[in-house]
Amino acid sequence: MSNAVTKTKGVEVSTEVVVDMFEDGAEGAVFSADDLLIPRLQLAQKMSPELDENDAKYIEGIKAGNFFNSVSRDIYTDIEVIPCHSRTSYTEWVPRDQGGGLVGEHDADSPDVKSAETHVSDDGKRKDIMQSGNELVIADEFYSFIVKEDGDYEPVLISMKSSQRKVAKRWRTLISMNKARNPKTNQLQSVPIYSTLWKLTSVIEANKNNEKYSNFSVQKIGPISTDKQDLYHAAKQFRESIIAGEVKAVQEEDATSTKETADEKQSEPPLDPDAEAPF
Repeated sequence: MSNAVTKTKGVEVSTEVVVDMFEDGAEGAVFSADDLLIPRLQLAQKMSPELDENDAKYIEGIKAGNFFNSVSRDIYTDIEVIPCHSRTSYTEWVPRDQGGGLVGEHDADSPDVKSAETHVSDDGKRKDIMQSGNELVIADEFYSFIVKEDGDYEPVLISMKSSQRKVAKRWRTLISMNKARNPKTNQLQSVPIYSTLWKLTSVIEANKNNEKYSNFSVQKIGPISTDKQDLYHAAKQFRESIIAGEVKAVQEEDATSTKETADEKQSEPPLDPDAEAPF
């Protein structure tokens, strides 16, 4: 189950105040979809700014291989999630030596994406370069619910790039193979993406230069239990909101301006569908 490394110190509140809180409901805490952003669940690497005590993004207590929420800054060593929707994004970024910054997102079949060429630098780092000279970053995304020990849940976006994409491919394959027996027909049938709990942990891998980095590991837990139908319906509604374009994720930090991690330096051919992924 989710395991927070750092916890906010609790504040004792009188019984009278707690009662008033429930009587007042969510007064002042309800916003439209346009006012809200979905945080990202990120995987800390040795060179991540969140590990640098002198960086403004530093998170106390975090270690390489921990997951963290980009908004709440909560830390997890492992976590249970429900994927609700998956897509692949194609974003264009100005190179870091030219100032960095997001240009925009493209469709998979756009000429800008199809004309991008893979370049390998002297240090072995692969980059997809567009006709404009900007970098194309491809990421497999999973809009998900984090399910906490107390039964609460919160939405996050899990974005997998570079070597993480082989894990995303395996996860999507397992999701597509996920079946259950329908009690009404006694037949096995495919089930919705948002019907199943998965456990996320991290593992250590090494690139071809033997530089180590953390990567995702995914393991199936099982279907949402019958006593948590509210969670099932919330996950379904979350998926519908994403498809309708009613929710947006927190914008990622400049993909070309952060410190390089070992998995970004790999010089590898395009993903081999038969390559092993950590599960």
